Amino acid sequence: MVTFFSGFGNLISIIEPLSFLKFEISDSYSRYVSFSTFENTYLVNNEWWRLISPVFIHFSIIHLAFNCLWIYVLGQQIEKIDGKILFLTLIIFSGICGNYAQFISTGPSLFGGLSGCVYGMFGYTMITEFQKNRIIYGLPPAIYIFMIAWLVLGFIGVLSMFGLGNIANFAHLGGLIAGIIMAMVVTMFEKSTFTNEKD
Repeated sequence: MVTFFSGFGNLISIIEPLSFLKFEISDSYSRYVSFSTFENTYLVNNEWWRLISPVFIHFSIIHLAFNCLWIYVLGQQIEKIDGKILFLTLIIFSGICGNYAQFISTGPSLFGGLSGCVYGMFGYTMITEFQKNRIIYGLPPAIYIFMIAWLVLGFIGVLSMFGLGNIANFAHLGGLIAGIIMAMVVTMFEKSTFTNEKD
């Protein structure tokens, strides 16, 4: 809904409350965007929802459709197998990590999308299946290879060359790392619980 109401990010007044940093349009003709600092946005104004809210901003129908498809397909499997709480925690954690990684790498800029969460899901399922040495979530290993290759292609600029626009590559990487971390933590917790029960 945010994507459509904002005209795919063209209506700045709608997406501003969802951007990672507060910003103002200083000139209605040139539409120059002036970003606030991280400290002012979070520590002074306490707008902490902005850590996660950029995931609701999308700039094209393809971007939105691709992300929603994976949330539906893979997210549904994670929710069914691991539960709603873990799925929601994974989305929030990978979304925040992806957004923060993008901010750290590019500085004040306008970015958005669920891609960091999507890569968080892939990181989580990939490492979980690797550690348990079996397919759990129904994805063939080739999908994981494709997603890693897509990430690499984004970093070396191939995707931009083919007209896919500016890619928030560090958001993807941050989300992937967050998913991997969460998979390792969950697996360690499961092993610890199993050992305690066995003892």
